[in-house]
Amino acid sequence: MNADVLRAVVAAQVAGRDLVLATRLTDGVQAVIETGSPTSALGLDGDAVASALRTGEPRTVDTPDGAVFLRPYIRPPRLIVVGAVHIAQALVPMAQIAGFEVTVLDPREGFATADRFPGAELVKEWPDRVMETLRPDDRTGVVALTHDPKIDDPALIAAIESNAFYIGALGSRKTQGARRERLGALGFAAADLERIHGPVGLPIGARTPEEIAVAVLAQVIGALRL
Repeated sequence: MNADVLRAVVAAQVAGRDLVLATRLTDGVQAVIETGSPTSALGLDGDAVASALRTGEPRTVDTPDGAVFLRPYIRPPRLIVVGAVHIAQALVPMAQIAGFEVTVLDPREGFATADRFPGAELVKEWPDRVMETLRPDDRTGVVALTHDPKIDDPALIAAIESNAFYIGALGSRKTQGARRERLGALGFAAADLERIHGPVGLPIGARTPEEIAVAVLAQVIGALRL
């Protein structure tokens, strides 16, 4: 890796931008391709670069000019957990083990504590005040767990208005129906509301907080990887 390429890689990582380092195997020529930039460098196909950025998996692809090795450098996925509840206590460490950077958001005094959520970023504010600062993006999942519309709804609204790769909310089908009515009355289209996974988690018959956390994390990972 020459100095110019190294500087480009470091600059993108410092700025929080995803990139692919492409290396032509026949002669070692390299190119740095960031998300949203043209992908014609080294004769590459845009789909191959997009797939590497989505999965984070290195790969070798054939081009008219020879084989090119793609090495993605992407931000770790992030999970914003709204509600420092019992399910969250199981979900947060599981997500951390799976490689997620986790933020626990709960304005209630005594819920989001370092003792209950070691290693997680703790935000003790109302979602309508801080979601804009947290800025969910295409590497961010948002899951709401409180059952309290005053806390969950503002977080879900911010998530819908972002390009978060996953949005989920705890609650029965009846609760989900009421939530859709509330958000629909605010002007959100049916397609927007369909982005909310609810009842949250894969249908594995989960009952305990730990089982529900497994179901939720599996659904989040599926949305990220599949």
